[in-house]
Amino acid sequence: MRFILVDRVIELVPGARARAVKCVTLSEDYLADHFPGYAVMPGVLLIESLAQVGGLLAEVSAKKSDPAERATDGRESVRRAILAQVDRAKFERMVVPGDRVELAVTLEQAMEGAARIAGEATVDGERAARCTLTFAMRAVPFERVHRERRALYEQWTRGLEGVELP
Repeated sequence: MRFILVDRVIELVPGARARAVKCVTLSEDYLADHFPGYAVMPGVLLIESLAQVGGLLAEVSAKKSDPAERATDGRESVRRAILAQVDRAKFERMVVPGDRVELAVTLEQAMEGAARIAGEATVDGERAARCTLTFAMRAVPFERVHRERRALYEQWTRGLEGVELP
């Protein structure tokens, strides 16, 4: 099963920040077992939702790949964000069905081959979770990965203008 934990990106400023939303519904598969009779979004999935938005921010903020980074057929290989580390994760409020989670990520540091991003999830202005995410930026030579990621990003950012997706 694939977990796509972002419904819409509402702001995307390459090199700076992104904001998105996730609306939690009782029909989501993971809520059937977590916990029976008292549905709560697992904290690991809340962090994953921040990582999905953070990965998008890291990718649109990354420099174009070097000429040396080529796919096996000679085409340029796009750098993709791969979650490498989660630090200082804190959970402050449970997220339950009916909640509209606002996901805010900020690019703290962009390095050659990596990005560090601060993330915060809130519900009705109350912090639910926060963390620091480190992504490794790696050339991925598989066009299928790029097609799927572009299609997802196009869905998330529909309606946003002036954003060039990788």
